[in-house]
Formats: sequence, C-alpha cells, structure tokens
Amino acid sequence: MAMGTRWSEQASMWVATVKLPKSPGHPFYTRLNALLDAEDFDRFVEGQCAQFYAPVMGGTAEPRAQSLLPVAAGRLF
Repeated sequence: MAMGTRWSEQASMWVATVKLPKSPGHPFYTRLNALLDAEDFDRFVEGQCAQFYAPVMGGTAEPRAQSLLPVAAGRLF
C-alpha cells in the first residue's frame, strides 16, 4: 500500500449466484430436452442401466476402534 492511501473498508468479493444473469441456452438443446422429456427418456435409460447399478451404496460398516488401531499402533512404536 502506498503512503497516504488508506481505505476504510474493502469491497465485498462475494457474489450471490441468484444475482448472476442467466443465459437462455442454445435453442437446439432446449428443443432436444423438450423432446426427450416428452418421451420419458430418463426413465427409459435408467431402466436399461438398472442391471449395472449397485444394490447397496456405501462401504462396509467397520467398528471405529478397528479402523483407528493401526494408526494408534503406528504412533506408539
């Protein structure tokens, strides 16, 4: 900062996303999305891919003490 230049307050760097302008999008994709929605394409693709979905999401439940034991042992020795 130069001598004699003092600001009382710095301007805010935060910009809320709701205040940003929204572009209309490309007409091709607007029409494509309308056509796919009309034919329920999302549900069709989900049905085709269902065989590849995992039956249960997430890892196995492991007791906390077991997962921390190697870390604690490493610090002790």
